[in-house]
Amino acid sequence: MSSFVTEVLASSGKLEKEDLSSKISKMSRKVEDTKEEVCDMINKRYGDFLPSLQGSEELMVQVDEVSKEMDMLKNCIENEVQQNIHVAVAEYAKLKQQLEKNTIIITMLGHLKEFHNAMEEFNKALLEKKYVDAANQLERARSSVDSLKGWKTSQLPLLSALSSELTVQRENLIYHMGDEWKRLVIWRLPSSKGKTPLENWLKFSFSNVVPVQLYEVYSVTCFCCFCRSGQVLLKNMLKPLVVYPSLSVRVTEQQDEGTTLALQCLEESHEERSTPSQVYSKLLLVLKTLLFILEILHDKLEKEKSSVCYFSDVSICDKKLSAILGELIWEEISQCIIHDCLLYSIPTNSSQLEKYNTVIKETEEFEKSLKEMEYLQGDSTDLLKYARDVNCHFASKKCKDVIVAARKLMTSKMHNTVKIAPDSKLRLPKLPAPNSEAKVKQETTKEEITMENTKQLSAWSLCLPACRISESVQQLMELALNTLCEAVGSSTQCALQLFFTVRNIFQLFYDVVPTYHKENLLKFPHLAAIQHNNCMYLAHHLLTLGHHFRAHLPQPLSEGVATFVDMVPGFRKLGAQCFLAQLNVQRAELLERLSTAHNFCNLDDEDNYIAASKAVRQVIHQLKQLGTVWQDVLPVSIYCKAMGNLLNTAIAEVISKIMMLEDISSEDGEHLHTLCQTIIEEGPLVFIPLAEEKKNKKYQEEVPLYVKKWSTFKELVIVLRANLQEIVDRWADGKGPLALEFSSSEVKNLIRALFQNTERRAVALTKIK
Repeated sequence: MSSFVTEVLASSGKLEKEDLSSKISKMSRKVEDTKEEVCDMINKRYGDFLPSLQGSEELMVQVDEVSKEMDMLKNCIENEVQQNIHVAVAEYAKLKQQLEKNTIIITMLGHLKEFHNAMEEFNKALLEKKYVDAANQLERARSSVDSLKGWKTSQLPLLSALSSELTVQRENLIYHMGDEWKRLVIWRLPSSKGKTPLENWLKFSFSNVVPVQLYEVYSVTCFCCFCRSGQVLLKNMLKPLVVYPSLSVRVTEQQDEGTTLALQCLEESHEERSTPSQVYSKLLLVLKTLLFILEILHDKLEKEKSSVCYFSDVSICDKKLSAILGELIWEEISQCIIHDCLLYSIPTNSSQLEKYNTVIKETEEFEKSLKEMEYLQGDSTDLLKYARDVNCHFASKKCKDVIVAARKLMTSKMHNTVKIAPDSKLRLPKLPAPNSEAKVKQETTKEEITMENTKQLSAWSLCLPACRISESVQQLMELALNTLCEAVGSSTQCALQLFFTVRNIFQLFYDVVPTYHKENLLKFPHLAAIQHNNCMYLAHHLLTLGHHFRAHLPQPLSEGVATFVDMVPGFRKLGAQCFLAQLNVQRAELLERLSTAHNFCNLDDEDNYIAASKAVRQVIHQLKQLGTVWQDVLPVSIYCKAMGNLLNTAIAEVISKIMMLEDISSEDGEHLHTLCQTIIEEGPLVFIPLAEEKKNKKYQEEVPLYVKKWSTFKELVIVLRANLQEIVDRWADGKGPLALEFSSSEVKNLIRALFQNTERRAVALTKIK
């Protein structure tokens, strides 16, 4: 077998095979040497940034020569293997592997050469301001780097240096484009030193030298500079046109300076907000002017897209520039139009809703124009949806305004009051006749009610007593009435929103007022009384408020949902708690004043008597002050009960202190009688519920009705000056007036304290049983 191989090799030419092997070995060494030199050069150039122009050119020539030799050697080997494949497979396999390795290295060196050439052309194009060519060369360099990344044998440090160089040059190109864009597209932005925002915007303008000159710049920096310009346009021109009604647009075209858009101020406008039609016309003027420039750019870009797509998404490159600008600014500008224009154009009264159809048509025309200019794509946007949902927005705006107004009233000062008379009624507006079904029910009800009670209620039954309430609460009730009137005739959804907003008003009052005015309600008795009246006033009208409107509201409100009766107990409780808290404060002050009287003991001492007398005078003075503060504010019945309760507290404390005394001398008794007599004489005078003094006598005579301990106190005063026989007579075997107010043990203790231990006292005590 070996001899056969020998013969075959001999016949094929042993010298030729040996020559081929030596060539491959020499070529491998040459390839490795070239690889090391090229990599070293690339690292120095793009890693260490060392200039080596001549050496790099020689290496490029060397790479080309090695590539040609490799191609010739490869062809030779393939021909030799094909002729001797049946005898030399094993011999040539090793040689072929070595050749393939060399081929891979040569391919990598070719990519490096392509990267180097592309970067050289890029720098040359950048200096000549041929930005499209520069971008194309940068794309070539990127492709070479991507090809190198696909080979596993590539050197990572070298790839890192190339990628870094590619990134740096890309940013360098973008930077140059930014400067060029600024030269061609001139923004004169307002400064922050203007006196007012309006004066600042008047310094803003946009100029484009010649639209065609923008091609070189835009075609490379499509989404970078264009995006920034879109945001500048939005912030400094479009939004101010929406917000400020006195701003308008001036368009000028000059051959040398191109197109200029500038803001100018019209005559002083007294309107706070622009109307939708004004806003739409201003915005369309700006966008139509820009469309002319954008169309010129688009026509140029259609001819060459490759460089644009390198810096942008391919999907962006396929769109018109107006569509790209529309995507950049539409969401923000539409929200600005909604919140700064359409929101304020929504009617505040339901009767004006029909006129709003004009605004809806104007919005439709505005969007139609934008679609024709291709700023907008697809169906209707949020802007048109907002305009069409005017009923919903009207209800929301109305509810918001009502809640804001209600809260403002609730946090206003409470002491501004109005007089409420029993014959005072809510000023209900004229409501439309209820629907036919309601009329039928009413007629049926009238026919069924045939019985009539002979005893009729008074005309003042269920009327609110005369008192004073806060002016803000009266306005709050009027606000609730007006809101319910708006619900009448509205759509079901709108009526529901408005009705429950009215309920929220009253719930807000219940939560806000006691918290916001908490300190003042405890500090000032006048405000506590007014708050009591406010709550009772609201509770009174809430009883029938739903009934007035129920038949005029759409379903399901007309079926019984429209009611406020459930809120009545809460308001009554709120008013009562507020006033009771103030009564507790006053009661504590009365007891504190009486505590300085030294328990009314040893009044024969001048200092003690002065202290006791001062305490009594302070109590009377406090009650008189309260009587004056609450005069003509509280209803008469509430006034008398409150004053009677406080006077009763003072009297009960005095009685308690006197009954605790174990020894009362004749002089002490005289002093006690004097002090108590002062209370009896001046106590009724604190009852002055009405401004007219003559009318107050009636209530002063009825003091025993409101002061529970009044009769007890009067009996005690009599006992302090009475002798033993008079006391026994007033006891009358437990049937006299004294027995009605005191127990036998209390009377005995009084006798022991007032009189000395004698037989007469002992006899008298035996008669008190």
